[in-house]
Amino acid sequence: MENILEISGLNKSYGNFSLQDISFSLPEGCITGFIGINGAGKTTTLRTILGLTSKSSGNVRLFGMDMKTNEKQIKERIGIVLDGGGFYDELSLSEMKSIVASAYKSWDETKYRIYLDRFSLGPKQKINTLSKGMRMKYALALALSHKAELLIMDEPTSGLDPLIRSQLLDILKEFMNNGGRGVFFSTHITSDLDKIADMLIMIDNGKIIFQEEKDILLDSYRIVKSDLKDLTKDTEKLFVNISKTAFGFTGITNQLEDIKKAMPDAITERTTIEDVMLCNIKGGKK
Repeated sequence: MENILEISGLNKSYGNFSLQDISFSLPEGCITGFIGINGAGKTTTLRTILGLTSKSSGNVRLFGMDMKTNEKQIKERIGIVLDGGGFYDELSLSEMKSIVASAYKSWDETKYRIYLDRFSLGPKQKINTLSKGMRMKYALALALSHKAELLIMDEPTSGLDPLIRSQLLDILKEFMNNGGRGVFFSTHITSDLDKIADMLIMIDNGKIIFQEEKDILLDSYRIVKSDLKDLTKDTEKLFVNISKTAFGFTGITNQLEDIKKAMPDAITERTTIEDVMLCNIKGGKK
């Protein structure tokens, strides 16, 4: 499986925040979730990858090409959906489309009109009349209408109601039905990724914490519930996060076999992506 995106040694500093030696890769054929709390560095990373903000150092390669020397050719093959859209509010959808379409040799007007109909968007509507959900659908219609092979999306489901979020996830699944494609999807709404992600990358405080296949990652962690008497100086070391009450404790571990030996009567449950994300945040252990 070839990598559709490769990032190595990416650094970017501004104010009191910095991306620190960001390195990861996205294999083609995968929906990759880019997770982290607000302010962790997700948007800065995406904007730096796309050249929308300058990097201090590092390399960005897409489709085997260097972004610095092949930007136009690469962006022809990328669909971009940014939080807020980046549209001119006073324009109609048709006027905005004309600006965007002129940037792509492979623009497909027929496909664009199909998406407008599917999303119940009228070409004469003004962008400033669209709800957040409709703006996201319009951004997606534009991104999918020039034969993109990689979708890069920044918080696409943030602030959307469950129905629109579900529709968006269905569209991403359809997009991936054709081989050789990829989706890089930043979000802090991890329940969406529980449904569709193949791969997960977590960033916290400007540093990559892990990159792993979703199913392998979730299978390596467990929620453990037991009595406080089971907690000793040695058993506490088996947890990445512990929450205590007067009635017992709940912890998250990635050392399940050792826990079973030390606490045979403990209750164990599967984790969610949110559980794993929160327990990996710096200072997550209580």
